Amino acid sequence: MLEAMANATMGDDVYEEDSTTTEFQREIARLTGMEDAIFMLSGTMGNQIGVRVHLNQPPHSVLCDYRAHVYAEEGSGLAVLSQAMVTPVHPANGIYLTLKDVKKWVILGDDIHTAPTKVISLELTIGGVLTPMEEIQKISEFAHANDIKVHCDGARLWNASAASGYSLADYCKYFDTVSMCVSKGLGAPIGGVLASTKSNIKQARWLRKQQGGGIRQAGVLTSAAMVALKEVWPTMKQTHEKAKKLETDLAALGVVPQIPVDTNFFFIDAGRSKIEMGVLLEQCKKFDVKLMDERIALHHQISDEAIENLKAAIAEAVKITKDLPPGYVSKVQPAGYGGTSKMNEYS
Repeated sequence: MLEAMANATMGDDVYEEDSTTTEFQREIARLTGMEDAIFMLSGTMGNQIGVRVHLNQPPHSVLCDYRAHVYAEEGSGLAVLSQAMVTPVHPANGIYLTLKDVKKWVILGDDIHTAPTKVISLELTIGGVLTPMEEIQKISEFAHANDIKVHCDGARLWNASAASGYSLADYCKYFDTVSMCVSKGLGAPIGGVLASTKSNIKQARWLRKQQGGGIRQAGVLTSAAMVALKEVWPTMKQTHEKAKKLETDLAALGVVPQIPVDTNFFFIDAGRSKIEMGVLLEQCKKFDVKLMDERIALHHQISDEAIENLKAAIAEAVKITKDLPPGYVSKVQPAGYGGTSKMNEYS
């Protein structure tokens, strides 16, 4: 990536003159089956602009999972940038949204007391879990039949594709806009990308400029993103296999996940696993493992040694927890994913 960045083209992307950026955007459009794409400074920017292009005049609302980053982790962007109400939904299955959830909570009609649903946003993956393709299709068809747009927070759509065997285009045909992150699992230093129709991307380019995202020499960043796409994405299956093996190994210690381990995440169910999280964090520090809370995230740079150290730390934490007095609370507290341990509500 550093070599690619050092040799990047230096065209002005505000005027769409950078060949590296144009090549990257065309490749994303090809992979997603969308008409066009635009590089974004972050997944947050891609999400917020991706939703914004569908919204014109309030009152309007966005329906999404209550854990969705577009709602819970992006600094009240929907309220500030789109003047949108949000309908945060707790999926009935405790794992992912279904059409039944959507039908229960969607706001239709022209009752002046309400903010009609104009966008449904689905996050793929959600907590690392795969939403079945047939459920995505049913939600999309229902939405479009009711003049509702569908946005995909596909920060980890790369993982979903690698795990499910479906192509990006297989997923994206059910969405009007798709935002994907090129950092996180792909490991590029900065950025995301938004794919949609040519008219939506034209509007997105305007909004990106407005929000301070118009980059002059964008090739320095998109060259790294292209390397991530070509060299890191193909390794995701191996990362997922490591996560599944970790699940098996931890099960032998009595440690279980809160939700299915479909891709690269394992969320420790501290209660059912009988682990005091503060004790685990103390042990992780001793075993030279960086862990913030219940979420274990694997990626292509996680070594086998690190995984073994993690398992040793967890094994030690299980032993120590057994001997703790009732009501014990460690001085070390988990940071909580996004500030609170939302995923732990499933335990």
